[in-house]
Amino acid sequence: MSALGLPAAALAAVCYGVASVFQARAARSSAGSEHVDPRLLIRLATQIPYLIGLLLDLSGFGLSVLALRSLPLYVVQVIVASNLAVTALVVAAVYHARLARREWIAVGTVCAGLALLGVSAGKEGAQAGDIGMRSGLLAGTVVLGLMAAWLGHSSRKAPAALLGAVSGLGFGAVALAARTIPSFTPLRLVTDPAAWALAIGAAIGMLFFATALQRGRVTTVTATMTVGETVVPSALGLALLGDTIRHGSAPVIAIGFIVSLAGTLTLARFGDVPEEIK
Repeated sequence: MSALGLPAAALAAVCYGVASVFQARAARSSAGSEHVDPRLLIRLATQIPYLIGLLLDLSGFGLSVLALRSLPLYVVQVIVASNLAVTALVVAAVYHARLARREWIAVGTVCAGLALLGVSAGKEGAQAGDIGMRSGLLAGTVVLGLMAAWLGHSSRKAPAALLGAVSGLGFGAVALAARTIPSFTPLRLVTDPAAWALAIGAAIGMLFFATALQRGRVTTVTATMTVGETVVPSALGLALLGDTIRHGSAPVIAIGFIVSLAGTLTLARFGDVPEEIK
């Protein structure tokens, strides 16, 4: 593992965690809708807090790409997932929001579960993803986009926790694409299926995350997003990209998954009624 990989992933987690709070502030001040409306991103683009959050997100993404060049996808996603704790701490310290004891326990539970997943990681996979794999990733991201569009335009108003999970899957596609893209030169990116998957995944993630922040608490939305962007990409990295787990750690992985899911569901119980961030 590279000496730069771990600090880059940790800094990315800080960037993402702080960005979530700025974006939540902007989203709460924008008019809501019964449906997921792409025009929301246009309205948010005129607000300074959202632009600050977006800049932090871009910084976090760059740091994540740097980390992915030297660490297994599994490890990077788990470290980045700690942005949930960063978000909760910023909310409590800066905005004087009161988090109940059970919410703090839930935040800690999610982080502990993801940490168990992280310590089970083995060596970095050598595979970068051939054209068939990258095309499959694009196809999967398009299917996710179609499902997200159906959910966004359904007659029933989707809860914040569900929207957060969809955004996590979108950002998970971004992580997978960044891991499999062989070259970031502009001419190669235009024709690379993984680059298009990255763009589609980013659009899904940003739109559904912003909408979720309008409807639920930032900690709840971040929790469900975190699990979505961690578990699925990590599993695919293990299955398709040659990433490995430590010998005999399968029970630890199962426990980590159950614990993180339980913590997320606990947070989600309190996410349907938005609490204003002041």
